[in-house]
Amino acid sequence: MSTHNLLVTPRTTLGRHPERGSFDRATIYRILDEALVCHIAFAVGDQPVVVPTLFARLGDTLYIHGSAVGRMLRTLSAGIEVCVNVTLVDGLVFARSAFSHSMNYRSVSVFGTAREVIDPGEKLRALEATVEHVARGRWADARRPNGKELAATTVVAVPLGEASAKIRAGGPKDTEADYALEVWAGVLPLTIEAGPPIRDDRTPADVTTPAYVAAWKPQRH
Repeated sequence: MSTHNLLVTPRTTLGRHPERGSFDRATIYRILDEALVCHIAFAVGDQPVVVPTLFARLGDTLYIHGSAVGRMLRTLSAGIEVCVNVTLVDGLVFARSAFSHSMNYRSVSVFGTAREVIDPGEKLRALEATVEHVARGRWADARRPNGKELAATTVVAVPLGEASAKIRAGGPKDTEADYALEVWAGVLPLTIEAGPPIRDDRTPADVTTPAYVAAWKPQRH
């Protein structure tokens, strides 16, 4: 994996709050690896479309999969320009004025040309990465996709060569005059937490809950 900063391009240049931007590849990849859902934006004819979906990163490539007959993957497999975004919300920022309220977040926007994955080996590795991205260790327990399932699944790859992160952290930033107001201000941290696993009714009683389910946490590096 490359460790250098990504090149700044017109599409990744931050117009507002550029001080929150980062082109550090390691920072961008940490955010991508922790996020569970991405939103992918593309055009169908002259109509803009944004679709939420699962994804996974392998090295310097982002992989997105879905039904081979679905509109999204049929469109992306044609090799069109896309924008992929992930956002992690870390806290609600309560300021003294309504105008200065904000959120603490980490986000990444990726720009590139989608490529349909044709090679069977790469396709299977991408599907494995997607399963492992959700719960590391699951691929070893689950049945592998068969030929029919692989044929019904389309995988597209987006290179991670043009991307940027935007991060906000810390407390509220009020005007100096507003600091005299007797209004509570601060940050309410937010995290993703898993509840108790719910066993499927047809799971045999002697099959124990895997540790990667019972102790699931977002993947952080």
